[in-house]
Amino acid sequence: MNRTEHLLKRAAFALTTIFVAVTTNFFLFRVLPGDAVTNMARVPHASPQLKHALTAEFGLDKSKWEQYLIYLRNLCHGDMGMSFAHRQPVRELLVADLMNTVPLVLAGTVAAVVAGVLAGVISAWRRASAADHLSTNLAIFAYALPSQWLGLVLLILFAGVLPSGGMMNEFLFEPAPFWQHLGDIGTHAILPVVTLMLTAYGGYTLVVRSSMLEILGEDYVLTARAKGLPARRIVWRHAARNAMLPMVTLIALDLGYIVGGAVLIEVLFSWPGIGLAMYTAISQRDYPMLQGGFLILTVSVILLNFLADLVYARLDPRIQR
Repeated sequence: MNRTEHLLKRAAFALTTIFVAVTTNFFLFRVLPGDAVTNMARVPHASPQLKHALTAEFGLDKSKWEQYLIYLRNLCHGDMGMSFAHRQPVRELLVADLMNTVPLVLAGTVAAVVAGVLAGVISAWRRASAADHLSTNLAIFAYALPSQWLGLVLLILFAGVLPSGGMMNEFLFEPAPFWQHLGDIGTHAILPVVTLMLTAYGGYTLVVRSSMLEILGEDYVLTARAKGLPARRIVWRHAARNAMLPMVTLIALDLGYIVGGAVLIEVLFSWPGIGLAMYTAISQRDYPMLQGGFLILTVSVILLNFLADLVYARLDPRIQR
């Protein structure tokens, strides 16, 4: 299979998966009891006319298939609908929320990758040593911890030292200078970023360690040792570079899944991102917001997985054979 065929095959699979996800995403919220009208019309002396008007305004008076076709048509034009609760376009709301989530996820992922790669390489290099046992046990412990539990522990331990809620200080009466404002956001991001980092760190460490142990037993590594090359050069310039191949897929998947996992972390730390927006939309039965949020999370996982396949095939041509 040549590179073009491989690309077309993976692209077709990604598009099919996105279509199935969009369809499932639409009907998933329609099978739940109640709707947005039930919540918004739950006021004293709410008349049947009010409920009927709200149902017509939200397009809920049409059949499910009609709503589905309208949803697909609008989605092809980039229209995710109007938020029932905010009465604003869903796309604008989610883009603003996503701009708050992306830096948080990237910072946590980059920190986890750096810490995990260093710990995994050193652990494999010093196999069966005290450093290896300590690193491996810490990685397993961190990998097993639920993100929300870890966030609660950090919140209890450091709430009196670091900001524990929100994205910035909401009690400033005058706009702060740019660098002071940026520092305020960075301070508020410490606890959620550390939570994300510790959640992903364990997996990276274990994968890198396992891959490094396999690479260190390869013939070309033994040949390099026989030639008298320094151990540091063998580890970092030869073994570590090839051990990074499994990390490509893992990082791409984690970038997508961490956005979904950030829902709990954003709710816990009141971070105004897409996760907190989706959590709020659940209680409001805001179907368009939920559909848009789940669509973004699903597409991000699929596209990042697709990009990982392409990068992996570029790094390892054997995949295309």
